Amino acid sequence: MSDLETFKEIKEILISQKHSAEDIALVEKAYKFAKKLHDGQFRVSGEPYIIHPCEVAKILAGLEVDTHTLIAAFLHDVLEDTDTKPETIEELFGNDVLNLVQGVTKLGKLKFKSKEERQAENFRRLFIAMANDIRVIFLKLADRLHNMRTIN
Repeated sequence: MSDLETFKEIKEILISQKHSAEDIALVEKAYKFAKKLHDGQFRVSGEPYIIHPCEVAKILAGLEVDTHTLIAAFLHDVLEDTDTKPETIEELFGNDVLNLVQGVTKLGKLKFKSKEERQAENFRRLFIAMANDIRVIFLKLADRLHNMRTIN
């Protein structure tokens, strides 16, 4: 299934859940922004990378999460995998979305002495983010669920 087909499904879900036209427009803005930033990136399977954030957003749409969580689903790998600055996300989508995205962003750019130290820091950041906003765990679990579904 293409990213556009998946986005159309997400849009239908949002309409059926009675999301406002403004909220749907913000979600579409996030989809288009992520699609542009991930252009030319591919998963190990060879499929365009944008399919992953679309599928994460679709999982979360099915759980009837709020608009900011859906926006963060589309953007959850943007800080890690593109040259996008946090300020850009905040300017376009607000501080709430930025906090969600930062809560699930991995530590790829930091140097650690060991694998264990890296993992401990990942858990530390995840727990702090969860304490501040439980939606981070929903984003992280949807991300992992899609990765597990496509592991082969």
